[in-house]
Amino acid sequence: MPSSDPSSRVGDSGRAAPHVVVIGGGISGLTAALRLTQAFGSDRVTLLEAADRVGGKLRVSEVAGVPVDEGADSMLNRRPEGVGLAREVELSADLVHPMATAAGLWTRGRIRPLPPSVLGVPTDLIALRRSGVLSSMGMARVWLERLLPGVDLDDDRSVGDLVTRRLGHEVTDRLVEPLLGGVYAGHAHALSARACLASLVPLLADHRSLTAAAQAVASGGGELAGGQKAPVFAGIRGGVGRLAEALEQRLGNQVRTQATVRELSRLPGGRWRLAVGPSRSVEVIEADGLVLALPAIPAGRLLGDVAPQASRELGMIEYASVALVTLAVPSAAFSEPPTGSGFLVPPVDAWLVKAATYMSNKWGWVADRTGDTVIVRCSVGRHREEAALQRSDTELVDAVMADLAVATGLSGPLEDARVTRWGGALPQYAVGHQARVRRIQDEIASIPGLAVCGAAYDGLGIPACVASAESAATRILDELPSPTQ
Repeated sequence: MPSSDPSSRVGDSGRAAPHVVVIGGGISGLTAALRLTQAFGSDRVTLLEAADRVGGKLRVSEVAGVPVDEGADSMLNRRPEGVGLAREVELSADLVHPMATAAGLWTRGRIRPLPPSVLGVPTDLIALRRSGVLSSMGMARVWLERLLPGVDLDDDRSVGDLVTRRLGHEVTDRLVEPLLGGVYAGHAHALSARACLASLVPLLADHRSLTAAAQAVASGGGELAGGQKAPVFAGIRGGVGRLAEALEQRLGNQVRTQATVRELSRLPGGRWRLAVGPSRSVEVIEADGLVLALPAIPAGRLLGDVAPQASRELGMIEYASVALVTLAVPSAAFSEPPTGSGFLVPPVDAWLVKAATYMSNKWGWVADRTGDTVIVRCSVGRHREEAALQRSDTELVDAVMADLAVATGLSGPLEDARVTRWGGALPQYAVGHQARVRRIQDEIASIPGLAVCGAAYDGLGIPACVASAESAATRILDELPSPTQ
């Protein structure tokens, strides 16, 4: 059983620099490793990734000769963590914003304008009425909401319960469900209001109306010099997956792929012992600090002996699986040129496709390379609906094309297609999620030299994952000062 323990490096203070291991090479793990490397040095930080590549769900590959993201294609621009990290790794010149931002909603027989909202909670009732998304009865129910008494949110409840009680089931079914489906691949009546509407729920203490609270959130967007609104989203020319590639280049040979951590334990002196690799040739690595940047279930499995309560809580976080079907079709194949950035689909309308993005409309760098070809990326799958994904790639492509034919009039040849399957991709923030995360973090905080980070805790999306990773790195740095501190 070979053992690996990097030799101590002594800094100017004469104190040996600790060795820190990061387990997991998604955006969270890469960020945590970068921050720790900046403090301890490249020879004192090791990143272990079980797969044959790092980046997690950030990845770029070509469709019809054009690089297109296989995971997230944008990040929130009004949160600083994601774009700030991109600038730090010298991608400033390639930061871009969407050309087209107007999205549609395929419901009630056609693609309609998507009314302004905060995750489906309307912020402009006039635009909502004009969109035709709701029936006249559904619209009347929304207007009545401001006559209701204030919201009692002492206890967490589902988004669906909150919105339906305030605004009626049509708002939940036709607005909230498709927005939540796009972000979480989840269901409104299962997801936590406090966790998923984190910017909105606290405002209900001051606003009796849910729509008034949503309007307050919407009016609080960042501004540029001169009073202009800052763009909501940012992307990277060539694909957001380039961010993971740039981080990997920064870390260099600190990154080890195909390095599965099978178990971990605490040594008598407080250090960590990791068993890495196949059972027939296990490698032992020792570390002073440890960051688990893993999905909830594998993180919980590793923590079974050292943090049993956190392990149990992590094991209760469920995940949704999704597939992304990316198509390249001639523009002439559409009955009318596609407009806007794409459209969402309410599950109540019972189509396979839950969202479609016109990548060649949304991103200028894609349009510059596609000519008369339209790149459209469709997402399929929601929590506990894995049966929709139990089809071959060819069957998924055909089914998506059939949905697009009804929605957009698409017909004609297919130039290229790519199917990307993300099994167990998106954590579900069930009712009580924030309390669960507090219980996890409380036990982790009681164990010196240990931190966790990732999408399972305080937010999905690149900026939230970067913030989670930086918090984890800070915890390790507070406990294991670098020799120069």
